[in-house]
Amino acid sequence: VDGFHTINVGKLYNGEDGFVPCTPLGIIEILKSLPITLEGKETVVLGRSHLVGTPVAQLLLQENTTVTVCHSRTVNIEEHCKRADILVVAIGKRHFVKGDWIKEGAVVIDVGVNHHTDGKLYGDVDFDEAIHKASYITPVPKGVGPMTIAMLLENTWKAYCLREGK
Repeated sequence: VDGFHTINVGKLYNGEDGFVPCTPLGIIEILKSLPITLEGKETVVLGRSHLVGTPVAQLLLQENTTVTVCHSRTVNIEEHCKRADILVVAIGKRHFVKGDWIKEGAVVIDVGVNHHTDGKLYGDVDFDEAIHKASYITPVPKGVGPMTIAMLLENTWKAYCLREGK
C-alpha cells in the first residue's frame, strides 16, 4: 500500500490504476483542494528521488502541467524556481529556497523535513521569506506529513476494498 512495489511504479508510469506513493499522492490532493487550475501550469520539482520527486513529477504530468525536474546537477536552479507557478521542493536542505526565488502568486509545496540543533523541524523553503510571495504554501511541520499519513490510510482502505470485492 505504500505504492513502491515494482508493479505499482509501472502502473503509475503507464497511467493505470494502482497504489500511488503516499507523499506524492498527498501533494496532488493538496493541489487539487486549492482554487486553482493545474492544467497548463509551469511546475518545478526540486529533487528527483524515487520517494517524492520522480513520482510527483509523473503525477503532475498526468494533471497536464509542464514539469521541470531540478536536482543537484541542475544549473541555475534559482532561475527555474522563479518561473514556477507551482513549486514542489523535496531536497532535504534547510531553507534552501529563498523568498526571492518564488514567483509572485506561486503555490509552494515544501516536502522537506530538516532537524536542527535547536530541536525544531525546518522545511527546504525559507517559509518566513516565501510566505510574502506565495499565494499558498505548506508549513513544516504539519503540512505534507499529515497528508502522507492520510494517503497511506486511503491506500490501505483501497486494498481492503479490493480484497473484499467492494
